Amino acid sequence: MTVELYGIPNCDTMKKARVWLDQHGVAYRFHNYKTDGIDEATLRRWVDQVGWELLLNRAGTTFRKLEEAERQDIDADKAITLMQAQPSLIKRPVLDRDGVLTIGFKPERYAEIF
Repeated sequence: MTVELYGIPNCDTMKKARVWLDQHGVAYRFHNYKTDGIDEATLRRWVDQVGWELLLNRAGTTFRKLEEAERQDIDADKAITLMQAQPSLIKRPVLDRDGVLTIGFKPERYAEIF
């Protein structure tokens, strides 16, 4: 099984997910948006699988700091453009297990998965 965890290292939720994975002996590769970025093809695959509405973090400060015009009339293409330009707009973490995505972290959900 290939496991990749996407996010940023300073996020509290990311830290909790990484600790959980480490404590349960789950090997994973960490993809840091800040240093590695995120490509459009990956975002499109994710949006196709889970929908942009789930993936785009509209509750965070990064979204609230966007210009009003950027926050209006969002569709899949616009969401992908925004998330690629500012990966902090992607809900965290994104856990990719052999192409199956889990968005966010809940210990009970990870326990079901692993």
